[in-house]
Amino acid sequence: MTGSMDGKKLVLIGGSSGIGRQIAADAIDAGATVVLAGRNPELFADLGDHASTAAVDLGDEESIARLAAEVGEIDYLVSVAAAHANGPVSGLDRAAVTRAFDAKVIGPIMLAKHFGPHIREGGAVLLFSGFAAWRPTPERAVMATTNGAVSFLAQALAVELAPIRVNALSPGIIDSGVWDRLGEGKNDFFTGVAAANPARRVGNPADISAAALLTLTNPFVSGTTLHVDGGGRLA
Repeated sequence: MTGSMDGKKLVLIGGSSGIGRQIAADAIDAGATVVLAGRNPELFADLGDHASTAAVDLGDEESIARLAAEVGEIDYLVSVAAAHANGPVSGLDRAAVTRAFDAKVIGPIMLAKHFGPHIREGGAVLLFSGFAAWRPTPERAVMATTNGAVSFLAQALAVELAPIRVNALSPGIIDSGVWDRLGEGKNDFFTGVAAANPARRVGNPADISAAALLTLTNPFVSGTTLHVDGGGRLA
């Protein structure tokens, strides 16, 4: 990091995931206080006295406005929220597609609307894009589109909210617990990913958290999508 997080206040949307928990824990270790917010705040891990929880639904603007009013002034806003609508285009459910856009695109726009006035000088916003936008695969059209939109949204918000900085982070294949659903096939999958990846490994939550904190604290990074994928999008 190029700046200190000591005494800073971070709101993290959707932090119940492995990546979200890692960012929250590392931010606290760096001196920040963290508000973990999501639809099911009871799922958030206990991170001690420097963390609190709150409810928010990115598909409900009133809940976003309410959260912004409750937490008051902040320094950093991070959204790792996602809702998947995977499957062949011929079978996609419109409601699921809408939820995916609420989590990645519409919700973050509303976050910018309601939290923007509460972000202190030197503050920053970080949105999460993803590998699928640059390496689309069959049955992942919605994931590719929403993640791609995040990258363009970060650029647009960086211009509109300036001098508040806005960036996007695009993870590659990360051993965050998401892939545990593969069971015994997980190791074979990771081996194949690593073999094709210029970094010759898969990522872990600490890799993503380090990059996230860098974008939040570096005062000269804005309007950028940071790819933390081991070069996988080039393979």
